[in-house]
Amino acid sequence: MRLPGRCTLKYVAASLGRRGVFASRLNVLRRNSWNAAEFMPEAAGFEGVSGRDELQEYSVSNSESFWAAVAHQRLSWIRPFRTVQDCDLSRGRIKWFEGGKLNVSGESSVFDCVFCRELLEMTCRVGNLLRRHGVTKGDCVTIYMPTCPLAVVSMLACARIGAVHNVVFAGFSAEALAERIRDAESSTVITVNQGLRGGKVTELKKTVDTAVQSCPTVRQVFVATRTDNPFGFLQLVNRKSNFVLQEMLKEDVVCEPAAMDSEDILFLLYTSGSTGKPKGLVHTHAGYLLYAALTHKYVFSYQDGDVFGCVADIGWITGHSYTVYGPLVNGGTTVLFESTPVYPDPGRYWDMVERLKINQFYGAPTAIRLLIKYGDQWVKKYDRSTLKTLGSVGEPINTEAWEWYHRVVGDGRCPVVDTWWQTETGGICIAPKPSDPDAAIVPGMAMRPFFGIKPVLVDTEGKVLTSNNTSGALCMAQPWPGMARSIHNNHQRFLETYCQPYPGFFFTGDGAFRSEDGYYQITGRLDDVINVSGHRIGTAEIEDCSLVAESAVIGYSHNIKGQGVYAFVVLKKGVEVQEADLVKQLSNIVSEKIAKYASPDFIQIVKRLPKTRSGKIMRRVLRKVVECDLEGLGDLSTLDDPAAVQEILEGHEKLLSKR
Repeated sequence: MRLPGRCTLKYVAASLGRRGVFASRLNVLRRNSWNAAEFMPEAAGFEGVSGRDELQEYSVSNSESFWAAVAHQRLSWIRPFRTVQDCDLSRGRIKWFEGGKLNVSGESSVFDCVFCRELLEMTCRVGNLLRRHGVTKGDCVTIYMPTCPLAVVSMLACARIGAVHNVVFAGFSAEALAERIRDAESSTVITVNQGLRGGKVTELKKTVDTAVQSCPTVRQVFVATRTDNPFGFLQLVNRKSNFVLQEMLKEDVVCEPAAMDSEDILFLLYTSGSTGKPKGLVHTHAGYLLYAALTHKYVFSYQDGDVFGCVADIGWITGHSYTVYGPLVNGGTTVLFESTPVYPDPGRYWDMVERLKINQFYGAPTAIRLLIKYGDQWVKKYDRSTLKTLGSVGEPINTEAWEWYHRVVGDGRCPVVDTWWQTETGGICIAPKPSDPDAAIVPGMAMRPFFGIKPVLVDTEGKVLTSNNTSGALCMAQPWPGMARSIHNNHQRFLETYCQPYPGFFFTGDGAFRSEDGYYQITGRLDDVINVSGHRIGTAEIEDCSLVAESAVIGYSHNIKGQGVYAFVVLKKGVEVQEADLVKQLSNIVSEKIAKYASPDFIQIVKRLPKTRSGKIMRRVLRKVVECDLEGLGDLSTLDDPAAVQEILEGHEKLLSKR
């Protein structure tokens, strides 16, 4: 086995100052000029390509040649691929690099060249542990852990033995966790005894104990002692005998990697849908890995030796792509952040930047808006001179937050890249970079499509809008390697959600505006999904409540979270409680069913909801009520009972007067 090279993992735990450092870093010469062949070595073989615009055009018009060259260079193959792509968006068929074999943590892969010894050995131990207890290629392992080194190791161990990992955000309730375990048909769960976040302890093992009671496919639960040891040792909890053993250190530090087909499943990741049932998006080995690596390197101008700080939880796609896989494939130093931006004080991010000498910082607008309220002094207290690029993710960043991020955090010298992408896309699709160093960045705009990405705007009739200075549904006109392949056990839903709304295109569910200069700005969701602090919640998930006969949940503008949750509810007959008590009960139910962050900020009890004569709830009208845009209510004559709107308006005013 070859010795590991240059990968580094830095760990920022919930307790201040605790961190682990792995291995060393390499430095390379940094170039300031933008030359396509120097910027991307593969471009040297692309005829007629010299600058960024030519490279973008080539990547779209010569998609197969572009991705073939990049895949040959960026990934190490056990066996080369036969075909570059076999895709048909209209039929939901997406296949890349078929015939190829690799392993994302194997001896013939990129990872093994860059693994630090400690990380590789831990990965092998956990891989052997899983194998010894019957986890085989194709089995699904659910990981319910905070962002800690052992969580990353567990992901990589699954990849090494060919198991599918299903990481569930460690803030989800037992019911939400159980739903994801059942849908994924997981045989194994990996968790920790307790989680630490923002000075608070959460009983994750107890949550798992409750969840697995309704999960018949689960055979075993592995538990790490997180609060005693930040790196953890895995124990096996047999769900029948509840017998606990120290297991991990018994295993060999050599674990033979499985040779995986390019289109074998690497992981499932669940995201909210408008139907209320979470969707298990399927991502595969080669295409996802390639796209995560490429976007990480070029969107953030990552150079060998840089320290990359993505503060996203690994339970979300951002943590998968830009805390784990992207940086590690590129041989990077990646930071794991387990705390909150204001614990133990609002300088936490910037203290971390100073101590770890972070070069690229990737955070969410929600956190930025929160930190603005605490003042500039918490930022300027720390040395941020190592910062080179600032990134924003999860939702569009407003201009005020962008300006503060650029001016105060970056001292006016660091570009701010506002990135647009989704769980479904696997990696960043639209961002200000890569671009010429002198190219303008417009505050609050995602701007430019990444290489190989061809966005289009479509009107309500399905017609492609070719002019600029226009808005429409954001679709993708051609496939790319990093995109999701399906929804687990429900490909028909995948077709209906992404491929059928606009045949021949991949529908993102978002709306966008294209400026006069051809730059893209994301305008928000077009379906009933709310984006709270960068986390998508299907309104149907919140609306499903046993005390409620009918409900309608909408998102409203929130100066910290981006969107808050406002619920209109019609109670079941016979429910008689005080309004304050009922609101508390409903909030608790949502917290228990989904997660605390999904709990509504406002709950307005109404006698009836505005509906069309066919019975469809007019959420458009409810949004206008919450926005206090009475002129925007429009024609109400199509409603079954227009008087319901006046009742809701009066109730809304009373609710606001109490706040």
